[in-house]
Amino acid sequence: MSLVDYRSWSGVATLTLTNPPANGYSHAMMLELDGAILRARFDDAVHVLVITGAGDKFFCAGADITMLHQMTPAFKYNFCLHANETLLRLEQTPKLVIAALNGHTVGGGLEIALACDLRIARRGAGKIGLPEVNLGVLPGTGGTQRLVRALGKAKAIELMVTGETFPFERAHELGLVNAIFDSENFTACVEEYAKKFCPPDKAALAVGRIKRAAQSGAEMSLEAGLSLERELQQQLFCSGDAKEGIAAYVERRKPEFRGM
Repeated sequence: MSLVDYRSWSGVATLTLTNPPANGYSHAMMLELDGAILRARFDDAVHVLVITGAGDKFFCAGADITMLHQMTPAFKYNFCLHANETLLRLEQTPKLVIAALNGHTVGGGLEIALACDLRIARRGAGKIGLPEVNLGVLPGTGGTQRLVRALGKAKAIELMVTGETFPFERAHELGLVNAIFDSENFTACVEEYAKKFCPPDKAALAVGRIKRAAQSGAEMSLEAGLSLERELQQQLFCSGDAKEGIAAYVERRKPEFRGM
């Protein structure tokens, strides 16, 4: 049985974490997730990735603690290292990545979501947070770094050292979640939202390069970030979508982007 279900449709690849009841991840799941990310990256027909969880209870409850309890410290280190590498690959893929939080998103589940570009949650469907301190460990799949970058140092430290989990609605107020959709039509709303970033409505190459400029540029000096921005802009100037977008503006018509 697959631990990461892969489905592509209308320019969107949906990657569903499938390990009931809580969609906790193991090394095997991370290997499948890694492969699915690469599959979507190399597919020219895919413009947006959506990551979600199977069922309606959990997006992901993080690492499988029972599995970790049985492993050696050396295995645990390499497990965390590969998980970090997988999420970095997700973060650096030049295509928009949306986390569709269909249920509880805690521990490593939130760390996966933090590596996505946008986070959308199902109203009233669960809680979110990094409670690893209650196990005597820290958020070891990027949580200490990405939560600080998302919320600022003081708030991120507060949430991690208290181990607090809280409703999606509060996460939205904090800016940790970008939008909340109604529970009844959540999947349909996510699909409609994701398609907005695909051709012909959006220039997918531009969306992807904006993501790359922001993700990589945030870790650089201003001068280096501006240099990256110029190089990515030059790539877009050579694209068919840029020619179409500029021509449509001059001709006062709606552009028809093709993602190339």
